[in-house]
Amino acid sequence: TRLVRELEKKFSGKHVVFIAQRRILPKPTRKTRRKNKQKRPRSRTLTAVHDNILEDLCFPAEIVGKRIRVKLDGSRLVKVHLDKNQQTNIEHKLDTFTAVYKKLTGKDVN
Repeated sequence: TRLVRELEKKFSGKHVVFIAQRRILPKPTRKTRRKNKQKRPRSRTLTAVHDNILEDLCFPAEIVGKRIRVKLDGSRLVKVHLDKNQQTNIEHKLDTFTAVYKKLTGKDVN
């Protein structure tokens, strides 16, 4: 958090986020004849990587709840509830979090 604050000060008020580099391994199918002899770990699945990216994005605050809203046209919207005691620190960055998450994963989050 201190590093983020210093970098934001240096870049004159621009928002700074840190996201770890994660790898998504493809889902094993019947055609993939076990080239990799090991089972795919849960941490390399698409959903696990996307959840971890979301946690990295809103780092000082903790995610306390998630709701997936499916609209009538079939599109999904993920509503994320963040911890109340960190709200003042990050509420001005929420639009940035939404835009970065949409760019990285293609999912809408609110």
